[in-house]
Amino acid sequence: MTGESRSSALIVEDDRAIAELERDYLEAGGFEVEIETDGGRALARARELRNAKLCDLYIVDLMLPGADGFSICREIRTNSEKPILVVSARSSDVDKIQALGLGADDYLTKPFSPAELVARAKAHLERYARLRGGASGVIFAKDLVVDTERKAVSISGRAIQLTATEFAILVLLAASPGRVYSREEIFEHIRGEGTYGEMSTVTVHVRRLREKIEVDPSNPVRVETVWGMGYRFIG
Repeated sequence: MTGESRSSALIVEDDRAIAELERDYLEAGGFEVEIETDGGRALARARELRNAKLCDLYIVDLMLPGADGFSICREIRTNSEKPILVVSARSSDVDKIQALGLGADDYLTKPFSPAELVARAKAHLERYARLRGGASGVIFAKDLVVDTERKAVSISGRAIQLTATEFAILVLLAASPGRVYSREEIFEHIRGEGTYGEMSTVTVHVRRLREKIEVDPSNPVRVETVWGMGYRFIG
């Protein structure tokens, strides 16, 4: 699937017309694209691509025959930080929270603009590339260690697995302890200025980050909410 200059994408969508529309726009945007219409086959294929590191981006529907999109997101997130975009007709907050909680980076509700899909896909790949080649250094905050060069996080020597988005938020906040970042500032940092997305995803990603780095996520002592303003890191 990969080429020297073209990013690769796996589309998991059981509606062939939608899958082909997504493929056409992504190919026009410079992607190499593969389609899987069955959830069971997609689950196996995602595992193969993840293990071989042969896919740069995953676009996943939720309602699929064989295996649902939640299972596929969970599988991809096993040892892979590559961007996952969910594209689904399910628009409830419960579905969005569950998908983002399983590691999806973004959620697009059908009907959608194919051009917007491509814009989001490119924005996530650019953000992922920035994270992989970001500024070097190590941030120490008591027993929490954030290695920005190795993209590694540990607490008391125990490795903590974060998604690329969670890591980006943690680095942003931890690099300037005490500074309050608004949801808008965090959103621009993880998405890139001028790109598309939903501001509500920031709240979900912060919640998931707390679940991984806080002893008691309901009473956070590292990532604090400043009501009416945003979030700040307590070093």
